[in-house]
This record gives sequence, C-alpha cells and structure tokens, in this order.
Amino acid sequence: MKLGKVEFCHFLQLISLFLCFSGMSQAELSRSGSKPYFQSGRSRTKRSWVWNQFFVLEEYMGSDPLYVGKLHSDVDKGDGSIKYILSGEGASSIFIIDENTGDIHATKRLDREEQAYYTLRAQALDRLTNKPVEPESEFVIKIQDINDNEPKFLDGPYTAGVPEMSPVGTSVVQVTATDADDPTYGNSARVVYSILQGQPYFSVEPKTGVIKTALPNMDREAKDQYLLVIQAKDMVGQNGGLSGTTSVTVTLTDVNDNPPRFPRRSYQYNVPESLPVASVVARIKAADADIGANAEMDYKIVDGDGLGIFKIAVDKDTQEGIITIQKDLDFEAKTSYTLRIEAANRDADPRFLSLGPFSDTTTVKIIVEDVDEPPVFSAPLYPMEVSEATQVGNIIGTVAAHDPDSSNSPVRYSIDRNTDLERYFNIDANSGVITTAKSLDRETNAVHNITVLAMESQNPSQVGRGYVAITILDINDNAPEFAMDYETTVCENAQPGQVIQKVSAVDKDEPANGHQFYFSLTTDATNNHNFSLKDNKDNTASILTRRNGFRRQEQSVYYLPIFIVDSGSPSLSSTNTLTIRVCDCDADGVAQTCNAEAYVLPAGLSTGALIAILACVLTLLVLILLIVTMRRRKKEPLIFDEERDIRENIVRYDDEGGGEEDTEAFDMAALRNLNVMRDTKTRRDVTPEIQFLSRPTFKSIPDNVIFREFIWERLKEADVDPCAPPYDSLQTYAFEGNGSVAESLSSLDSISSNSDQNYDYLSDWGPRFKRLADMYGNGQESLYS
Repeated sequence: MKLGKVEFCHFLQLISLFLCFSGMSQAELSRSGSKPYFQSGRSRTKRSWVWNQFFVLEEYMGSDPLYVGKLHSDVDKGDGSIKYILSGEGASSIFIIDENTGDIHATKRLDREEQAYYTLRAQALDRLTNKPVEPESEFVIKIQDINDNEPKFLDGPYTAGVPEMSPVGTSVVQVTATDADDPTYGNSARVVYSILQGQPYFSVEPKTGVIKTALPNMDREAKDQYLLVIQAKDMVGQNGGLSGTTSVTVTLTDVNDNPPRFPRRSYQYNVPESLPVASVVARIKAADADIGANAEMDYKIVDGDGLGIFKIAVDKDTQEGIITIQKDLDFEAKTSYTLRIEAANRDADPRFLSLGPFSDTTTVKIIVEDVDEPPVFSAPLYPMEVSEATQVGNIIGTVAAHDPDSSNSPVRYSIDRNTDLERYFNIDANSGVITTAKSLDRETNAVHNITVLAMESQNPSQVGRGYVAITILDINDNAPEFAMDYETTVCENAQPGQVIQKVSAVDKDEPANGHQFYFSLTTDATNNHNFSLKDNKDNTASILTRRNGFRRQEQSVYYLPIFIVDSGSPSLSSTNTLTIRVCDCDADGVAQTCNAEAYVLPAGLSTGALIAILACVLTLLVLILLIVTMRRRKKEPLIFDEERDIRENIVRYDDEGGGEEDTEAFDMAALRNLNVMRDTKTRRDVTPEIQFLSRPTFKSIPDNVIFREFIWERLKEADVDPCAPPYDSLQTYAFEGNGSVAESLSSLDSISSNSDQNYDYLSDWGPRFKRLADMYGNGQESLYS
C-alpha cells in the first residue's frame, strides 16, 4: 500500500511525537570515559550518572503499576552484582524500584492538583558489600496534568445592582472562575465565559467575565430584578472542555425618572367652623412610582382664596400633604375656600427632565359647616383698675359678648365663682357691668383674675369665657412699724453719745414714689435723760445714750417709745416701743450677762445653799419613786376577799374549747343528773365557799327554783374546780329537772286521779282556758254526772 505525501507527513509527525514521549519517559545512565568509582580512595572521579527528568500522567486508573522510568549505572554489567535503592518523597509508598533492573513504577493514582512533583534520591550499591558504587543522586518525578478539573466560581452566587435606564454596555459586575488544572500546560485552565440565562438584557465578556447591560431603558417600575446564569468552560470553550456555572442576581436601582401625579384633579372636604387652629383639615398625596429619596416631594399652595387661612406641609414618613388651619374659621364670614396645591419632586434628575415637568397640581375645595358656637367676647382680656377705697356697689368696668351665629341669641353674664371664691365682685346678667360686692384690700390681694361666663339664652349649654384682670390701686391705709423685733442692749460702761441701736421701718402700702419715714421720740420721752434719737433721713434712725453710769441694780430694762410717720397723703403714724436692757459687757463692748437677779443673791441665800436644797429635794423624789415602785411590785394574795366580786377580774386565756364534741373537758353525767355528788375541790384563786353537805329535795320546789339552784350549784363547782375550763368558755347543761309534780300529764289519767290539785285558777286565765277550768275545776263532777 502506497502512502501519499500528505499521509506520509502525518505518519512522520506521529513517529516524532512517540519518540519524544519515549525519551521523556525514561532516563538512561550513560557511561563516561572516567575511571571506575571506588568509595575508599581519595582519588576524585567524574559522576557516571546522567539524569533526565521523569514525567508521569496523573489520574492513571489502570490495574497494573504505572511505569515511570529506568535507572541504570555504567558500573552495572548485568550480572546482578548491582542493587538499586530509592528514597525520598513517596518512596516505597507511591514509587517502587526493581533493585535488579532499576525500573520505577507508580503504585497509586497521582493527582497533580494535590502534588505537582516528587523529589527522590537514587543509589547503586554493591550487592555483596552493600557499599555504594556510585554517589547518591537526586532526581524529580513531575506529574503531567490532564483536564480533570472544571472551572469553579469561588465567590458565587453573585448579587449586583445597576441603575435603571442605564445605556447599553454599562458594567454591572465581574465574575471570576478558577480552574485547578495546570495553566502552563495545554488549555486545561484556559476559561471562556458565556451567558446561559439573562439574555437579551445582559451580556458577558468571554475572557474577562464582565457582565454588562445589553438593552437600553430598562425600567425598574416594569421589572426590578433579573436572574442571570453564567457559564465558565475550559479548553478555550472547545468541545470536550469542562464547565461550571454560577448565578448572578441583578437588581435595577431606582432613579428619579417618574414625576409625581395626583390621582384626582380636584378634592372637596367639609370642616366645622369650630375646628381649632392647627387642626388637620385634609391629607392629600401625589403618586410617585419612584422610591426612597427619588419619591420625596414638597407641597405648596400656589393659588386660591385661603392662602392666609390654611397651610400645607409634608409628612416625611408617608409623603402626604397635610392641610391645617392657621386662623379660626367663621361660617358667617365665609362658607368655602378654594386652594390650588402643587406637588413637586425635591431632587429632580436633569437627565430625565425631557420626560416632562416633575410636578403636578390639584384643586382642593374646603366647605365650612355652620355650628352653634358659644358667645364670643369682644376682647380676649379686659384689664380694669379700682381703688381699694372704693365703696361696695361701685362700677369697675363692663364686658361685652355676642352670639356669632346668625340667630344672634341674647347673652347672659355670670362670674365663675371658682375664680372669685370670696365673692368680691358681681356682674349684671344682662349688661355685663362688673361692680364691687365687698370691701377691697390691696395688701391682701393686689390683682384679681376672674373669669366671666357668657351663655346663650336660647341654648344655655353654649358658654363663652372672658377673662378680666382687676388691679387694686393702693391708698395709704397702713401705718409704718418696726421692720423687726429689736433686742437692744446698753452696757453699764457705755459713754454718752454712743449709738446702741439702729432701727428701720416697713409699711404694707406701696406709694408710687416709694416710702419716706420720719422718726422721733414721743412727747413724753423727749426730755428723758437716758437716751436720744437721731433721724438719719434714709428711713432709719439711730438710738444714742445721753449719759453714762447705767446700773442693773438700779434699773435693768428701759422702754423707749419711738414715733414713726410715713409720707402718704394723708400721712399715717404709729408709736413703737423699743426695749433696752442693761448688760454687763467686756472691754470690747460685748454683752456678757443681762440678768439683774444675780446681784440679789448675796442678800438672801448663797449659791452653795441653793445647791444643797436642790440636792435634798432630788433625794426625796428618788425615795418616793422607790417606795411607789416597790409597792407596785408587791404581789396580791391568790385568795380573794368575800367582798370582792370575782367578775371584776378579767382573766384572759388563749385557749379554745373542744366544742360540743369535747367530752373530755368535764363529766357530762354530772350535768345530766342533778343529784350526782362530786368531791369538793378547792381552787387557789377563788375564795372557798361553805361546804354543802347534802342536796336539797326539789319535789316540793317550783320548777324555776330547781333550775336556778341547779345552775348555781354548777357555778360553784366550776369556781372551786382547778380542772374546770377557762372563765370565758361556754358550759352547756343538759338538765330537764327532777320530774313533774303532777307526774303523768295524760288527760285520761287525770279524770280518775285522786289528786287534790286545785285548778280553779285556770278560770282566771281568760276564755281560752275556760274549757280546762270546767274540766278540772270545782264543777267537774256536775259536768259528767
């Protein structure tokens, strides 16, 4: 078979590739022209190892060990005298060597991504002496890569954002895939990117992995999120290459490309005229498809007849326009208002101004509803003045109020007595004239703030309030007096003309020009020889001594009357007495003692005598207290006198009886039988009674006496019984008496009875007992004859 030129060229290429791989897969140990190597000599020889690098493919899956290469030494004559050994990384565990031939095999699957090469050492030994015939040499086994790893997106999945309405080619995000294969060998690690999902909106750069927009004018309001699937394929995207994918979520961010729009062209709201100022009238909102800051807008009133009556502000949370009242509404003055309101974006994007104005307007009509309003005063506050000297009944001023409604109902006035508790003022119900009802005193209350009520005659529930401030004008009706209680002293060694006190005055009145007081001594005190007064002309006065030689023994206290006059019109005056005590002073003029009795002691008892008397009195008091205490501690006798009533002593026991079922506390048989005799037991805390010797016979005693005697006996037994229940316990006696005097009560036996009992007294008991009186009385024989 003849080969063509083309086929022959291909055949030669295949042979060349085979020889090349064969040369790379084994190493031959060539012999040089040097002398043989001897370990025990100092002579230096050339190396007879000539190494080439070994290569082995990764991921070998065969059942037999993979042949790696062959080691050979020139010393080896092939007679089996040379032994080859292998050491280093993976020796014996991964790589084994035939010690006779030097063939190297790999016993395990190798992965280049785990370890790319192994460094080993080879040595040829004499089999008999086990000594090296060649120096140890190091070589490398390199793992040759195959395409066994797909590209991976280590940072995926991705999220990214891009503004809406972006032009084509706007970069969104870059994705990166990593291939673990050897990038220096072949195309196993050369990755190409492509988009599997997300077209035609986005595209990806094949080499860089940059994702870009592919369509213009993508609108967030139409669709705000896209899911992309990006593929990375190795082998430059050729068939047979491995691939990996990741997802990319792209969100369109908002831009201000939508103007605000009112959903309606006009609005109408009804509000009552009584709505307070600052109240909310209405809320309107312009729709904006944008979000966040791009949807923020401002509202303003651009036209209308309510510019000064209403205002509009934006609610930052809801972006609503809030219309509020600035002034009071009055149905009688104006029944409706029309407002032209504009809403505009706060921050407009110049790129989209061509889409139209980013504002919109609407009309708001406000209808004022009439309500029954309370009367309104002509002024919010009525200031009035009146002298405190005015007479009761004088006119102070007038207030006026009217009904603002169209009905103009008459108004009646009254004073809110909670603001005039003392009832100083009255008001005329029809005219609103305020007059005084009591005398006024500025010093008690300088300003009266009262509230006047105005109510409609036709509808008293409608009440208006007016406020009146009545200022009381001052007159000079209070005399001046000392500013304080002075404690004035004069030293026994005081010199004439010495100032001993400076006094001032106060006045409850408040003259317009301020106070001016004049001080002087009274006429009786003007000519005294002890003290004088000097008016300082500054609303104060100084008290001076006129002589020396003051003595406590002669006079310990002086009283100086001072006359004070104010500058009022008419002026008022008062006399104030200054008390001056004579004291013993030190050299600096400081009072030491002002007690005049200290000098009386030498004339009477001495200080020691007084102390002795006081000690005796205290001793007597102590003795009396001891005697009283000892008497209180003395114990009283346990046996009470007969005259003492035991009921006067209250003894408390914190004990509870056993109740009706308690039969252990006392003998029930004794209570049920009157004739039972008990041994008398005495009690230490009760005076013994005379012992009774026998029980009386009760047959001839009336029933009430029997029960009284029974209870008395039980009481005495309880008193002397130390085991009896406490005094405050309840004792129950089941006693029915010793029997009936008539014995049988049967009426059948009574007829034949020979009893001599007289029943005539039954006739005295009235007509109800007449039948019994006839049966058992004296006439019973004639009844049955």
